[in-house]
Amino acid sequence: METCWSNPVRRRGLTLLVTSVAPIPMATMMNRESGHMGQNYLKSLGALGLQAFLIIICVAIYAVLVRNITVTADISAAIWTCMGYTVLLCFSLFKTGSLAKGILGAH
Repeated sequence: METCWSNPVRRRGLTLLVTSVAPIPMATMMNRESGHMGQNYLKSLGALGLQAFLIIICVAIYAVLVRNITVTADISAAIWTCMGYTVLLCFSLFKTGSLAKGILGAH
């Protein structure tokens, strides 16, 4: 069962893994035949940073949207609106990785 802490731990682990193996692809940058390995590594590292930026933007937009929900008129409409925003947030958070990789051309 996933908890609310599993995603940040997974992202932190991925970031540590990507930066810990940095010398291997960076050593191939000068080689003409395998230089694409280092270039792809830099693209994926940039995509990881862009994904973090996109996550921050998504959470900030979600906070603004949820703050503007009024509860005084109809409580069920407010609950459904909040649930809709939460589903939209989950969808956008899951798509940030593929969007960042698509923008930078990483694979």
